[in-house]
Amino acid sequence: MTEYYDPITYHVTEREDGWQVKSVLQRRLGVSRKLLSKIKLTERGVQLNGERVYISVPVKAGDTVSITLEKETSEDILPEPMPVDIVYEDEALLVVNKAAGVIVHPTHGHYTGTLANGVVHYWQEKGEKFRFRPVHRLDQETSGLLAIAKNAYVHQHISEQLIAGQVTKKYTALVHGWPAEPEGMIDGPIDRDPAEPHRRIVTESGYPAQTYYKVLDGRQAGSLVELRLGTGRTHQIRVHMTSIGHPLIGDKFYRMPGLDLLGPEEREAVLWWDEAIGRQALHASELGFVHPLTGELLHFTLPLPADMQALYDLLRNGRGSSI
Repeated sequence: MTEYYDPITYHVTEREDGWQVKSVLQRRLGVSRKLLSKIKLTERGVQLNGERVYISVPVKAGDTVSITLEKETSEDILPEPMPVDIVYEDEALLVVNKAAGVIVHPTHGHYTGTLANGVVHYWQEKGEKFRFRPVHRLDQETSGLLAIAKNAYVHQHISEQLIAGQVTKKYTALVHGWPAEPEGMIDGPIDRDPAEPHRRIVTESGYPAQTYYKVLDGRQAGSLVELRLGTGRTHQIRVHMTSIGHPLIGDKFYRMPGLDLLGPEEREAVLWWDEAIGRQALHASELGFVHPLTGELLHFTLPLPADMQALYDLLRNGRGSSI
């Protein structure tokens, strides 16, 4: 038997009197054309005052327009027991603290051990049915905040906030060296490296990309940096910080430019810091957006994870002086 989520409802005001149901759904509830087409095919479809209707039907002030989404599951994702660090959860959303080293979604060659496997198992244990819909992405080695929508409507609305630049997303990183400017914007187009397709580079022929950074604590060996994305290109933070000569500590894929040209001692120092953490020192530390159903502004922050905190302690207690 088909199961449904609670209806998403709008009460028609004098301002919408005479509008078609379709206009109310699109202009007041923000239902996309794609989602509306899908809803129309379900058993309950679109309802006016509790009765299923065509979307061309006019409404009157005081009417109630609603949509009811079918419950979906990720049938292609194998439930697997694993730790899931939950930061926030309600009937529409799940926000987790993703651990470093965990892939978000199953891919070729990685069908188990992903965050999706763990979340689907967590929902299953609670007797709940949801499709795994991450709203944004985090690299495998990046830790921190990740939002997961529990239905298509919520996913659509947070995705639209992301595209419009209305979502707060900040990262904290530990980078090699001490940037000369305490804060600034890196404006460098990004595209695939023709010689190595999995790698990205800054190139004039690339796609526009902007990253804003602020040095929180500068040291000779490495610095604690806050980062905010102006765009969302693949590996953007890693590529941009490498392009200005301050790659993320531990990032063995985007290493220090000219590493082979350094003297033996300098090269050994760079490699030592990379090995000290064993993964790129990048953490999604802040996330904020408007809840699609309640209109509430949600805001989450996380401290540095244990491995990055330990690395930062080494920097603070070792070489260099603070800014």
